[in-house]
Amino acid sequence: MARPRTIHIASWDDRFLAWLVDVLLVGAVLSGLGEVAGVFSLVTGSLSVTTPFAGLNGLALFAYWTVLEGRQGQSAGKMVMDIAVRDERGDLIDYGTAAIESFGKAFLLPLDCLIGWLAYEEEGLRLFNRLSSTIVVEVDEEETARPDDVEYVYPSEK
Repeated sequence: MARPRTIHIASWDDRFLAWLVDVLLVGAVLSGLGEVAGVFSLVTGSLSVTTPFAGLNGLALFAYWTVLEGRQGQSAGKMVMDIAVRDERGDLIDYGTAAIESFGKAFLLPLDCLIGWLAYEEEGLRLFNRLSSTIVVEVDEEETARPDDVEYVYPSEK
């Protein structure tokens, strides 16, 4: 019989710091795009071009998390904190699951967290983790280790 898989659930502290990194990163990109649009609007004489960027934060974060977490299970913030979103078995999730999981933190974070803390405190889940059947886990060192059957040759060794 196979030994059960051990999965370490990520702490709320690590999850918060990953979220903060993501929000700052996406905010900086949107701010930069807003500045470019602002310069463009001054040249064309229309100042209304910059106003849509103020309302795009939630949409940009939703798209950012859905794409990155659906592709590899990690956003930039999660990479920094060595955590990842997985299904309940610890496997990678797909884009549809990532979209459900991301919706709560992009658009309803206070409610998402509050319900999660009250209803799923023991499990460490947000509401939308529960709805999407996902968990946030510490990245296993074996997962990021080099494969045994691959030899890397670096430019300095040629």
